Amino acid sequence: MADFFHPQFEKLILSVTGALRIETTELLQELWSGYGKILRVHFKDDAHPCIVVKHICPPLDARHPRGWNTDHSHLRKVKSYEVETSWYRDWSMKCDELCRVPKLLAFERTNGETLLVLEDLDASGYPARDLPQIEGCLRWLAHFHATFMGKEPEGLWKTGTYWHLATRPDEWTALDPGPLKEAAKGIDDKLAQTTYQTFVHGDAKLANFCFSPSGDQVAAVDFQYVGGGCGMKDVAYLIGSCLGESECENQEKDLLNFYFEELRSALLEKQPDLDPEAVIAEWRALFPIAWTDFHRFLKGWSPGHWKLNSYSERMARKVLASIASES
Repeated sequence: MADFFHPQFEKLILSVTGALRIETTELLQELWSGYGKILRVHFKDDAHPCIVVKHICPPLDARHPRGWNTDHSHLRKVKSYEVETSWYRDWSMKCDELCRVPKLLAFERTNGETLLVLEDLDASGYPARDLPQIEGCLRWLAHFHATFMGKEPEGLWKTGTYWHLATRPDEWTALDPGPLKEAAKGIDDKLAQTTYQTFVHGDAKLANFCFSPSGDQVAAVDFQYVGGGCGMKDVAYLIGSCLGESECENQEKDLLNFYFEELRSALLEKQPDLDPEAVIAEWRALFPIAWTDFHRFLKGWSPGHWKLNSYSERMARKVLASIASES
């Protein structure tokens, strides 16, 4: 038995898999700020495939790598794992093969710790990581957004993403005074008041996608910040996390067109009562707003971050000028 598992956690793993004994555990990832681990569990009987467990055990003394050790930050992280459990339990089964996610096999909470027992995507045909397959990720997002269009995010974050204004007061306070700080609420309101709301993944960076060996099939993991919102938040975040300054400048138009073509097809299939052109028109106009919203967060959270490049600054200035002209 792995020495960090409660006996009931081991019992749950063996019960759900039908295995007789855990042979070894393989550390895949430490959770952010020491809140637990993700492990692959191997069994003595080779007939039982590996599974992945997410063992969430909040530390008594949380240490954030950038120094954001506040009660607000701790409570946000704790809630994020409650949200992720709700996502897998209540919503994940609605995802099809075009927005593939790992299947929840079981979960249990005890003594302030949580164990999520999940399908091992490596064993299910998604072993590749960090492939330069941004279009595959955009296709996944389009089908994910279409699947949950108009749904109420019960049990999830009312507003998804980890950077939105209400959940990041410390970073807003740290932001230098000026037009961006003054416009933060107006930017947030524009995204919150969009007619077409869906679920957003909330942390749609390349590291949270898994690929088939050929790269043509995509799955996603890490649903701590899934919740309601405009799909452009995910799209802007993904493009910004994958591409450097010159690539963003050169590829933004083509990537947006690709995403919206995929969204159109997905909406026609999954939401036949909606007008896809109305969704696309509204969301296309909100892309620079979503970009500027994340830009605002980064400037307060990590002013020297590499994503704060001249392309991002120009995008934000245009949005701020547009907002100023409206007032």
